[in-house]
Amino acid sequence: MARKKGGSMKAIHGFAVGEVQGVGYRYSAVRQARGLGLVGWVKNEEDGSVEFWAEGQEEDLKAFVQWAWEGPSSARVDDVRVEWVMASGRYASFGVAFS
Repeated sequence: MARKKGGSMKAIHGFAVGEVQGVGYRYSAVRQARGLGLVGWVKNEEDGSVEFWAEGQEEDLKAFVQWAWEGPSSARVDDVRVEWVMASGRYASFGVAFS
């Protein structure tokens, strides 16, 4: 598990909107989140957005949100909507979820 010690775990639930499907956004998000020591998931939504849930230290979550606005170079991100929520503690890693 990549969690960092110290501080309390926080979580975000969000959506990236724009040209974010079929451009490697989810797999880039996995690399970014794992590099930051976050746990959770990312998945495509039927409306063309990408949904994500991430848990970790606040500074790392803020860095992930900043990245979410950029995404991979092949993406065009028009909006990122994020809600701060309570961490569930259910996840041991960060990966792509399929529904």
